Amino acid sequence: MTLRRIQDADVAGKRVLVRVDFNVPMQDGQISDDTRLRAALPTITWLREHKARVILLSHFGRPRGEYVPSLSLKPVAPVLARLLGAPVGFAADCAGPVAQKAVAALHDGDVLLLENTRFHPGETRNDPALARAMADLGDLFVNDAFSAAHRAHASTVGVAHLLPAFAGLALQNELDHLQKALGHPEHPVLAMVGGAKVSTKITLLQNLLAKVDILCIGGGMANTFLYAQGHTVGASLCEADLAGTAREILAAAQERRCEIVLPVDVVVAQEFAAHAPHRTCGLDAVGAQDMILDAGPETVALIARAMDRARTVIWNGPLGAFELPPFDAATIAAARYCAQLTQAHKLISVAGGGDTVAALKHAGVVQDFSFVSTAGGAFLEWMEGKTLPGIAVLETH
Repeated sequence: MTLRRIQDADVAGKRVLVRVDFNVPMQDGQISDDTRLRAALPTITWLREHKARVILLSHFGRPRGEYVPSLSLKPVAPVLARLLGAPVGFAADCAGPVAQKAVAALHDGDVLLLENTRFHPGETRNDPALARAMADLGDLFVNDAFSAAHRAHASTVGVAHLLPAFAGLALQNELDHLQKALGHPEHPVLAMVGGAKVSTKITLLQNLLAKVDILCIGGGMANTFLYAQGHTVGASLCEADLAGTAREILAAAQERRCEIVLPVDVVVAQEFAAHAPHRTCGLDAVGAQDMILDAGPETVALIARAMDRARTVIWNGPLGAFELPPFDAATIAAARYCAQLTQAHKLISVAGGGDTVAALKHAGVVQDFSFVSTAGGAFLEWMEGKTLPGIAVLETH
């Protein structure tokens, strides 16, 4: 994959539309996590240093094409200004006369944040008229929002077809790491896939079988595989109707010489609650009323030995009900071991997906992985081998 990169563009004196992801968590009108704002700083700073006029586009929440005051991006502007150490203007629309007037007043190095793109119903439909109205505000387009790259929206794809389009620094960083992990990885490659359901990750598992050497399956989805192998899973989360699919995946793995690692011991409880009475047992000792809520220590040791053989680890999804202690033990132990190997330069580790980031934060190791993507859906679709429309439009052909 060869991208048109921002470094190749002449931006001096130009109006540069930058698609960022400022869909940040808010509580009582205050930003509770500014990670996504910080991710955009390198590109904004680079553009300012190269005398561009920076115009920021972002969605926020799901207003469904209507103006919703609580979903305005206006509160983001002063926070971004503080992080940037420079003023950030705000326009109460992302297209039309209000936006045009605000853009016309910009000088080289200025930064302007436009209102929520999803206040327009045409945004999610990739409406040509809205895309044209947005494109009229700029001379160049830069996409710096990997997390929105799986959506063919007016502000991600429509505008990119109308203006010279480039990848921003954060987007480049994300894709470079993902290519290193799955595009051209150092083998052996180990994929850790957890989470609740097999049904949401069938495509992912099928794609990984062709690309990785070891596939560790954990979380609720592992129960479906255990059930497919004839094990009793009691009252555990299990998609019994997908047992056939699970067996097909296991057979395909054997055919492709991809090693599958499933739990060999489990932690069970009869109540889905923090600190519920629990016990660790082998697969043959799961009772009819038992719920499997975590992998056991023998399984963690098995995963650790697999990691010792790996040179690249890709992680998506927790190994158990990590939000309920003590059923977070396997996820924490495996994540910390992976981080330890990463810090010892024994492997490259790339992780992503909403629950995954939360789990790694919970384990205190986000900074110790090679790269942690905050892009949920886009990260998953990229792992599934799908073409992301927001990336495809930036590729050189």
